[in-house]
Amino acid sequence: MKTRPRQRSPLAMVVLGFVLETPSHAYRMHELIKQRGKDKIVNVAQRNSVYQAIAQLQAAELIRVRETQQNEGRPERVVYEITPLGKKTFYAWLEGMLGEPRREYNEFPAALATVMALSPEAVAVQLQRRRQTLKQQLDESVSDFKECLKRGLPRLVLLDDEYKQVLLKAEIKWLDGLIAELESGEMTWTEKWLRQLAAQFETGKAD
Repeated sequence: MKTRPRQRSPLAMVVLGFVLETPSHAYRMHELIKQRGKDKIVNVAQRNSVYQAIAQLQAAELIRVRETQQNEGRPERVVYEITPLGKKTFYAWLEGMLGEPRREYNEFPAALATVMALSPEAVAVQLQRRRQTLKQQLDESVSDFKECLKRGLPRLVLLDDEYKQVLLKAEIKWLDGLIAELESGEMTWTEKWLRQLAAQFETGKAD
């Protein structure tokens, strides 16, 4: 019985993209992810994550062993190539990821859903911390983007970075407004008010 990946993933897409580009071994793919800045969109903090993705793709017959390289003074390296099924799957995944927004469960929306557990003052402090971090990420992304353009890379291969900047700018702008409301007192709450609100909705008396 053939094993199929239960679902597509960013790392699987990147690996398939590399072997579609040219047959590659795991070490090269791991290095390319870092060199091309794709470690910002896929989690490769652990080197074995690439090997795990390769094993899953191979088990699903989306890639296969092309050859084994043995160079003097270097460890043996297995070179993989994409299969016809892999190409078909890659293009189907790519079209789906481009055209079908997917529900993602991130930490920040979960924190916002329970934000009232902290005081308005504490929330403002933490959102300021978040804003500072996002602003730093945006500055770094813009700087890297400009450097890549200076090196002659076309905008086409930097669209993921451009999209990241759009999201960062939008979130920073939204945070600015929310922080201002918290600091001015326009948005506030108390434990008593929250208990009353909860009771109102539990009894179905909310207007």
